[in-house]
Amino acid sequence: MIMWGVVPRERDGQFDREARKKGNVMPATKPFVQWRDPALERKVLDSITLDVPWSLIEKFSTLVRLSGSDDEKEAVEELTRHLRDARVPYAVYEPECFISIPLSATVRADEPDGKSFRAKTVSMSVSTGGEEIVGDLVYVSASEEATGSGDFFSVGVDMGGANLAGKIVLTEGMASPGKVTDVMAAGALAGIFINPGEAIHEGICTTIWGTPDLDSMVRQPTIPVAAVNNPDGQELIALAKRGGRVALSTNLDTGWKRIPVVVADIRGGQSSNEFVLLHGHLDSWHVGIGDNATGDATMLELARVFWQHRHALKRTLRVAWWSGHSHGRYAGSTWFADMAAIDLANNCVAQVNCDSPGCRWTNTFNELTAMSETVPFVDTVIKDTTTIKPQTERPVRAGDYSFNGIGITSFYMLSSTMSQELRDEKGYYPVGGCGANIEWHTEGDLLEIVDIRLPLRAIHGYAPSILPVLNAPVHPFDWTNTTAEMRETLDAYQSATGNQFSFSPALKELYALQAALEKMYANPLGLKGAAADRVNAAQRRLARILVPVNYSRMPGFYHDPALNIPALPDLAPAMSMPDAKDDPARRGILKAHLMRGQNRLVWALQNAREVVEAAI
Repeated sequence: MIMWGVVPRERDGQFDREARKKGNVMPATKPFVQWRDPALERKVLDSITLDVPWSLIEKFSTLVRLSGSDDEKEAVEELTRHLRDARVPYAVYEPECFISIPLSATVRADEPDGKSFRAKTVSMSVSTGGEEIVGDLVYVSASEEATGSGDFFSVGVDMGGANLAGKIVLTEGMASPGKVTDVMAAGALAGIFINPGEAIHEGICTTIWGTPDLDSMVRQPTIPVAAVNNPDGQELIALAKRGGRVALSTNLDTGWKRIPVVVADIRGGQSSNEFVLLHGHLDSWHVGIGDNATGDATMLELARVFWQHRHALKRTLRVAWWSGHSHGRYAGSTWFADMAAIDLANNCVAQVNCDSPGCRWTNTFNELTAMSETVPFVDTVIKDTTTIKPQTERPVRAGDYSFNGIGITSFYMLSSTMSQELRDEKGYYPVGGCGANIEWHTEGDLLEIVDIRLPLRAIHGYAPSILPVLNAPVHPFDWTNTTAEMRETLDAYQSATGNQFSFSPALKELYALQAALEKMYANPLGLKGAAADRVNAAQRRLARILVPVNYSRMPGFYHDPALNIPALPDLAPAMSMPDAKDDPARRGILKAHLMRGQNRLVWALQNAREVVEAAI
């Protein structure tokens, strides 16, 4: 069933995969995105050591940093001790957020001498309090897309119209928000998810981004969820096919908890109100070395080194370590986005995420997250600092990207990773971090996941990526890259709608904005003083206008569900037009939706052009 205004995930995913194959890297024709200060960059790089970061990684290897736990408090004490030793100013906040800690789960065949299977439950699923529920087991085969897609957070499962009310559904894949939502919608009693390998991966199944509000609370999961490994899953499939039943129990600690958020400020001089937000998550599944102790250590060393060179910085670097990433669906970063919303809207130049850097065997910068306006800059920095050409992609709805509704330019999420060839050689399936090591979100994410040489490479990659955003006379982002991406998106949507709908009004405004941008970028390196300030203010304002319309369906300062957001999401239902060609009612509703979505986009483009023209 198509829900108007909601993009079908399968078709949405198809378009996104095709776009990723083409890539969104475009030639960096504008020299201002390549601005560097080689002398200062060398001083910063020469100041970096592994002493402090490796000490933090070793300490974190002894701590299971569940959100709000005593081990996490000990991790905060260790982190802040290092910040104090380096004299870096910081604050520790303790917001009360909605957190869910999985404790235990059981799955057994409900038959004489029925076998018990090792199982885990997932964060935010319903707790049975350890009491078993019993039901008929029904196997629903997941598509290859559902089991092989890298964006397994969003992918759903097609129930094929089967009556699953009161049944326990068994299907392949991680217990992801998209799949659990579909199992819930089918009226199932519970869901069991077969992980791809020998391990069972921890996870969270809610689509609610951060702490629920009055609108999102209705999406809280309503069924118990269990996960099993692949060998046990095959036995359960056989049980389902012979009409078997299972007994399932879950136990979770879900409720309101105080969690830590640590924020360090390295204030710049000339434009100290403007800041770059570097951030990553502090909490972990198990000891979580690749995800995300290496990121925590990277940010600590960057805070220490940039503090050492603070007098040479133009803008402020704000470094934040969040709790609630794993057990609250980005609760810590969402709280900060809410609490500091107006400061972020007025002053944030860009946000830079740091998750899972420095993991073993990583040999590429493929699948490197970057919003379109940052792609030429990211492409230049990565090639210059690592000699590796990155393959950038549009940000998926994950990774503490809690700032899209405000409109913050963004780059990085995961950093270096294994090439697909190496993954294939090792027989690895897709995971969501750890440099593609399949120990992600398992008990195996230990010190051995880190190659001691690679955290240093990660820090050496992040430092030159941040320094130009802090010090460049003009923010090194090219918004003509964004207009080009939008044009490609509109072309794809126009192709899908054919003569049933015209995106000409949006394209007209897009070309007008691009022409204005070309004038603004005519001589950016020659801009100084008030002229440079005007262009920088215009770039930040462009982000506030264009990022939401390209990455969010929700009103400003609200948070979209933790499901994939396609490019120009208000217009993405255009991809459904071929299915509506023989249905006048569906076609009429779809046209009305696209008209309203186009109006939003046209208004945004007109406002963006006015901002640019005022800066010229």
